[in-house]
Amino acid sequence: MPAPASSPLDTPLTRHAGIRVPIICGPMYPCSNPELVGAVSAAGGLGIVQPISLTYVHGHDYREGLRLTSRLAKGAPIGVNALIEASSRAYHNRMVRWVDIALEEGVRFFLTSLGNPRWVCDRVHAAGGVVYHDVTDRRWAEKGVEGGVDGLVAVNNRAGGHTGAHDPRALLDELAGFGVPVVAAGGVGDAAQGVTLMRMGYAGVQLGTRFIATPECTADAAYKAAILRAGTHDIVLTERLTGVPVSVVRTPAVERLGTQVGPLARWMFRGRRTKRWIRTWYAVRSLRALKRSSVDGTASDYWQAGRSVDAITTLVPASSVVEGFADALTAMERAA
Repeated sequence: MPAPASSPLDTPLTRHAGIRVPIICGPMYPCSNPELVGAVSAAGGLGIVQPISLTYVHGHDYREGLRLTSRLAKGAPIGVNALIEASSRAYHNRMVRWVDIALEEGVRFFLTSLGNPRWVCDRVHAAGGVVYHDVTDRRWAEKGVEGGVDGLVAVNNRAGGHTGAHDPRALLDELAGFGVPVVAAGGVGDAAQGVTLMRMGYAGVQLGTRFIATPECTADAAYKAAILRAGTHDIVLTERLTGVPVSVVRTPAVERLGTQVGPLARWMFRGRRTKRWIRTWYAVRSLRALKRSSVDGTASDYWQAGRSVDAITTLVPASSVVEGFADALTAMERAA
């Protein structure tokens, strides 16, 4: 583990990732387009490539998409998200190839989600890189640390997309004893909220919803407008998109869809064999629905967003989000 931070801008995360500001643009399906990811990295944060978004939604060849993102980052580091749950042998093989290509292209920061990160850690560490792992509670953190990860991204109950069950303080208390840096994911719509989490002891913050409401994100204007006008009361959790709770903006489509899976699906999620089938079915359905939402931009879409929407009222450049956080951390240091 890196040495303790000497200033709010010098943290284990900034040293692991080789970045100036301890802020991550979290991987988002379908919103992680190269222009957004590159802009965050160019500004001093860390943009994370989401491979399925890059290839399936935005239509890039994977290797060329990484190269484009790196050019837009102006040579600054970028990261790659590896969704490692082995839903099928073909998917696992494709993810292995994506990790290998990213390493060939010079990527040295990886964010794993789901599954056992051991094989990613083995490959990345051999190349001199680092791996952080998305977790929602202590149980998943234990699996990640046992797999060799270098840090944890703690997804709390204010996050957009797949959300956690714990508030940021309780979650940090659960994870603080593992001896690795912990990054907060969820509830950061402005710099002040980010500073609050850093004061708690987090090594950095990961933002998603705030970066959707930027010019560099190519999400439909209706999606961005929904974020700007939404309040916390407009954010609901639904299991009907992927089978596990997803934080979305309440829309007519979400109202029709409902928030809980049916008894048959719930039974299938409990079975060792049936769990894989039902997860695959939900994954395919949600990929299609979310891709359609990103293209159509109608009022009936499924728009993922977190409870940070209360603090997001205007579209601002991605660089302004990063610099605003850096300025706030500097001010915190001066006031200390």
